[in-house]
Amino acid sequence: MFLKTLAIAAAVGSAVAQRPTNTSICDYYTTALLKNNTATNQLTLLTLVVNTAVIGNYTQPNVGIAVPGILAPGEFNGTAVNLAPYFNGGLASTNSGGDSGVSMNFLDGGGAAPLMNNTAASDTTSAQYTLLTHLYSYFGALLGCTMQGDDFPAYAGSNSMYEVHKFMALSSAEVGYFITQVALSAASFGVADSDLMVVGKALNSLFGEACSPETVVIASQPAALQAICIGENCPIAQNATCSAYGTAAVVKPSTAVASLVPTSTPAVTGTATG
Repeated sequence: MFLKTLAIAAAVGSAVAQRPTNTSICDYYTTALLKNNTATNQLTLLTLVVNTAVIGNYTQPNVGIAVPGILAPGEFNGTAVNLAPYFNGGLASTNSGGDSGVSMNFLDGGGAAPLMNNTAASDTTSAQYTLLTHLYSYFGALLGCTMQGDDFPAYAGSNSMYEVHKFMALSSAEVGYFITQVALSAASFGVADSDLMVVGKALNSLFGEACSPETVVIASQPAALQAICIGENCPIAQNATCSAYGTAAVVKPSTAVASLVPTSTPAVTGTATG
């Protein structure tokens, strides 16, 4: 579903040669871009890729690929998308352990400014700091970073992305736009098309198909439900286990802060096709 987008993004250009099959994506591009494959450099690589995916291009070097960013309004397959209200508290969409979503501001650690300085937040106690550092470590595990430990902490958050995101009721267009920004960010640092396809296929199969069966993502954690695409037009996974996700109707989150939720189609700054 999203692989065409990933291929287009990658076809613009690659900064490095073919990755050996016995070397992980994280290890290979850390060495290619930052010379030494250390835990500190792996964390730097993941910080660059995640921060760029969230706020768009902000740093050099890159290979000239424009990344609008997850927080920018955009379009996926002709459908307008605006993910910002899920992050700024505009929607009651965060799972805090109750029976419905609550409003939470994940930009409370300085917003874009610290990300442009290659950090997660302006402090270490904000929801923004927790979210961004979790993203660094989670994607680090997905990409096979072998140096995670003291200098690059291993992921220690929820083992179920479905539980984290279930009150967002994300649509196919919303998940597609998110995955596209991750792909564009990686491509902007010269990740090869073949590696983008690997990452895109993994993200799509893990998170982009409704009713997907329990899966282990982090090796140290047990299998859990991972689908975050559970709303409008989400494709059904092969070997679907829809009953595991419960029988409650999927309901879009309510507005918590009206001024943060657009009431009309946003001005499009980024587009994508699946």
